[in-house]
Amino acid sequence: MSEVLKIFDIKHKASGSRARTGTIHLPHGDVRTPVFMPVGTNATVKAMPKDFLEEIDFDIILANTYHLFLRPGPDLIKEAGGLHGFSQWKKNFLTDSGGFQVFSLSKLRKITDEGVRFQSHIDGSYHMFTPENVVQTQTKFNSDIQMQLDVCSGWGVERKEAEKALRITSDWLLRAKGEWEKQREAGYEGILFPIVQGNFFEDLRQKSAEFVSSLDMPGIAIGGLSVGEPPAEFTKYLNYTVQYLPEDKPKYVMGIGTPEYILDAVQAGIDMFDCVLPTRNARNGSYFTRRGMLSIKQERWIHDFGPVDPECNCKVCRTYSRSYLRHLFKEQEILSSILASYHNLYFLNNMLKEIRVAIDEDRFEQYRTDFLEKFHQGV
Repeated sequence: MSEVLKIFDIKHKASGSRARTGTIHLPHGDVRTPVFMPVGTNATVKAMPKDFLEEIDFDIILANTYHLFLRPGPDLIKEAGGLHGFSQWKKNFLTDSGGFQVFSLSKLRKITDEGVRFQSHIDGSYHMFTPENVVQTQTKFNSDIQMQLDVCSGWGVERKEAEKALRITSDWLLRAKGEWEKQREAGYEGILFPIVQGNFFEDLRQKSAEFVSSLDMPGIAIGGLSVGEPPAEFTKYLNYTVQYLPEDKPKYVMGIGTPEYILDAVQAGIDMFDCVLPTRNARNGSYFTRRGMLSIKQERWIHDFGPVDPECNCKVCRTYSRSYLRHLFKEQEILSSILASYHNLYFLNNMLKEIRVAIDEDRFEQYRTDFLEKFHQGV
């Protein structure tokens, strides 16, 4: 299986940082890195038809195992031809394990060495996630990348809790890997990413990173970051963790979606990231622009017939004015969420394209400095 496991080619390494460009080879096409992945919790990116995602030029989106497990269920999705047949998004899907949602949404949960028993936030019914059945569920989804079941501990927990979470996560990884290998032997082509944990304790982070690296998996996710810690702590522990991971694997940090965090992650050598923020902000009338975030609800846009971002070439900025977009938002028109989501996702995807060019041309650090200087000026 060693040849199959090599899914990542590094194209160019930047001078002065760990930033690099590359390509991840997946069953539903190549993914250019660094890459931002829109979140499609229920097999749909909110307010975004799949044609829009294709138009913007995304290679991969996310779906959520917890939500899809509860509704409509893995068997129905498998019957429909996996997530690709069900949603008609023909490029790649990454699915998370559902662990984070179990821990954050469930009214009642019990974590044991066997797995996690939890109560549905929808109807109160009880379910059990184990490392094995989470792999089986994501295999039914035909996920191109699936994640292991892990235990995520938040910012500020005691060391004892972090140690327990890491022990269970490591044990679950071995079981998940075994089940994934069985599914591969049965014809499943997707890959499994292990997850580094260890909370905000350097020795636990190192221990987890070295253990994960020793298993020679196709790629690696770094968990337990962006969980409420100050930005400086995020950057510190991200860089600390990366030094213990193999360079030739694609690296993924979950839950980051602002330019500042993305640029920090790229600088640290991260290849993949995702976040609900661009579309959530959009539904709340907040637009990304080169000069920072723009709140479309403000009265100063009533008579402004210019584009949201004069430097953006998306069809929203080419077509609609700040005045009109404000009107849509104030009237709670569905079109407001659609147009704002399109713009925000276009903005981030275009930013990643620029980042890739800057890395290839050995000017990433200058790009990062210039981008952030303008972004922090304010609209």
